[in-house]
Amino acid sequence: MSVSAQAVKQLREKCGAGMMDCKRALEETGGDMEAAIKLLRKKGMAAADKKAGRAANEGLIDAYIHQGGKIGVMVEVNCETDFVARNEAFKAFVHDVAMHIAAAAPRWVSREDIPADVRAAEMEIYTAQARETGKPEQVLAKIAEGKLNKWMEQTVLLEQAFVKEPEKTIDELRRELVAKIGENIEIRRFVRFQLGEEPV
Repeated sequence: MSVSAQAVKQLREKCGAGMMDCKRALEETGGDMEAAIKLLRKKGMAAADKKAGRAANEGLIDAYIHQGGKIGVMVEVNCETDFVARNEAFKAFVHDVAMHIAAAAPRWVSREDIPADVRAAEMEIYTAQARETGKPEQVLAKIAEGKLNKWMEQTVLLEQAFVKEPEKTIDELRRELVAKIGENIEIRRFVRFQLGEEPV
């Protein structure tokens, strides 16, 4: 199927992928714009996963102070080269992450950062709640596991829905940028201050 240059341009503007990638995606999906976007996102995620093991020692530290000065965030995001650290798309991502942390108050960057005792305590609570449902013993663990996963989605930064685009998680946003820029990008750490509270 032949694809018009206008359609390729439109797809590029929507997702930022390369011209030939956009053309191929439109050809593969018979010109369906939404299906082409999904296809490019899947390919981008796969490309991002391949770069995940590469060392990321450059990057930026960004600070965001919410209006009124009652919430402040500092975040460190790493990339592979100083060149990418100066890239506008990278800078915008780092700032968006800082702003998201201010709004969504995550406690950890990833699941791996959750201390074992905290995870165990949460699991204990959800198991006790599951037991109160009166369901058979063999399904209690699954119910508790489901509740634990839900809790982690709300408290882990990478798994939270991005405040500006709730249909994407922070990790999906990060992986899209990895696919676009071509370097590994990692959110290393953050601290969130709220007036009158201990920093998180």
